[in-house]
Amino acid sequence: MVTMRDVAERAGVSVTTVSHVMNATRPVSDDVARRVRQAMDDLEYQPNLLARSLRKGQSLAIGMVVPDSVNPFFAEVAHGIEDTGFAEGYTVVLCNSGGDLERELVYVSKLVERQVDGIVIVAAGLSSERICDLQDRSVPVVVVDRRLNGVAAGVDSVLVDNERGGWLATQHLLELGHRRIGCITGPFDLTPSAERVTGYRRALEEAGIAYDSTLVVRGDFQHASGFTAASQLLSLPGPPTAIFACNDLMAMGAIGAATASGRRVPDDLSIAGFDDVRLAAFTNPALTTIAQPKFEMGKLAASLLVERIKGADIEPRHYTLDVHLVVRASTGPVAREAA
Repeated sequence: MVTMRDVAERAGVSVTTVSHVMNATRPVSDDVARRVRQAMDDLEYQPNLLARSLRKGQSLAIGMVVPDSVNPFFAEVAHGIEDTGFAEGYTVVLCNSGGDLERELVYVSKLVERQVDGIVIVAAGLSSERICDLQDRSVPVVVVDRRLNGVAAGVDSVLVDNERGGWLATQHLLELGHRRIGCITGPFDLTPSAERVTGYRRALEEAGIAYDSTLVVRGDFQHASGFTAASQLLSLPGPPTAIFACNDLMAMGAIGAATASGRRVPDDLSIAGFDDVRLAAFTNPALTTIAQPKFEMGKLAASLLVERIKGADIEPRHYTLDVHLVVRASTGPVAREAA
């Protein structure tokens, strides 16, 4: 096994100098640094990262807890976190809570036991008290996507303007002439879903259209629930001519339900989603949706966390990123006979 002493002998310097070059603990000349790095390359030297992290009092790992790692939205957020973490020298440990609070608590506890340097979390139901407990134990935390009551003021957070997104999607359907617009929500206890429904209701109110609770069906952000909810809406005596689904997976399920019922999208039924996952452009028809800056959310969350890990002593930062409408082929003017 190649050691630091071997590197030092090859470069013609002391072991201490090699350590300074590797850990940036003391300035050395460019020539010395070049010789040390060349010696490391020539000898294929692999530093003992565990020993180095113990000396620095850091694990060089950050934890990431998401409700559903298979969901393309969370996968793209995770991509941003991983890219930024890797660039900063951190390994990212991904934990999938499955949307289950008990499992989420276990994962958070395991991450703390393994002494990760910080945690990015998309909470399935983690309480503000638990987040505060992590802070008390000096574990930096950044909350992404979901607002936690009682936490927002004291923890860095990266969110999007969900209410505006719900308004934009519904307003788009209204501008196409639709007046009976169904809504497939996510779980009511999750803030992204609740805020998107608030935007939906605001757009209807501004258009002078009364809110109709029979046109609002609860889903769970999964494809199958979108199919089931849309089937329920389409079986109403007065079915909607358009549906706003609160995420793309449910919107894709709604397209499937429309096809199964013999309806054409968008000729007979317009469907809009939320997220703009990569698959949205390749559905048949391509999905009109609200685009979230998913990769950027992950990058920003990881950057905030790394700053905390490095000891940034500043007030908590809260970012609400903007969203925008992406019009594709799944929405169109209301059929004349339905107008």
